[in-house]
Amino acid sequence: METRLRACHCCGLVQTVPPLAEGQIAQCARCGSRIDSARRSGRLSAARCLAAAVGALILYFPAMLLPILEIEKLGHRHVSSLLGGTIDLISHGNLFVGLIVLAFSIVLPLVKLVALIELSYTAIAQRQHRAWTYRLVEWSGRWSMMDVLLLALLVTLVKLGDLVAFQLGPAVVAFVLCVALSMIASLVFDPHAIWEEAAE
Repeated sequence: METRLRACHCCGLVQTVPPLAEGQIAQCARCGSRIDSARRSGRLSAARCLAAAVGALILYFPAMLLPILEIEKLGHRHVSSLLGGTIDLISHGNLFVGLIVLAFSIVLPLVKLVALIELSYTAIAQRQHRAWTYRLVEWSGRWSMMDVLLLALLVTLVKLGDLVAFQLGPAVVAFVLCVALSMIASLVFDPHAIWEEAAE
């Protein structure tokens, strides 16, 4: 009878678990926690990641396109979205900074979300190109800067508080939720369970 090594998610004990029949469960010898099969834990991980990534993708477009900030200085009012602000940077001669913001704060987060959705879906649908997609998620996650952009926005608002009057736009809520869901999608995805599931 073939056995497989499984680590307990609670105490970390690595133990051998024989193949289980339908309805049987394995329990940890040390703490008694349930040890899920790779197939079950992989599908749960993929489903949670898919839900969070789809939610983040839905919020991504309002976060980028709706007004995020309204600034009033000396009677002049300027309303800007994240994408509009990036285009303004490029059109006003700040090509390098504009392209950096466009690539790392707008394009790469979108690539990461689409790759997470595709990776989660293929985990459910049993496709074979998971390794390449997972490498893309890891690479784009390292370089995407949505959370850094959020921090920069907050610092700017604190610094400009005495100089100009500003009002947050409707994109702020979508942006914060998009960043949070994107981080949750990355955290709940478990690549080890998918590789083990593919081997079963």
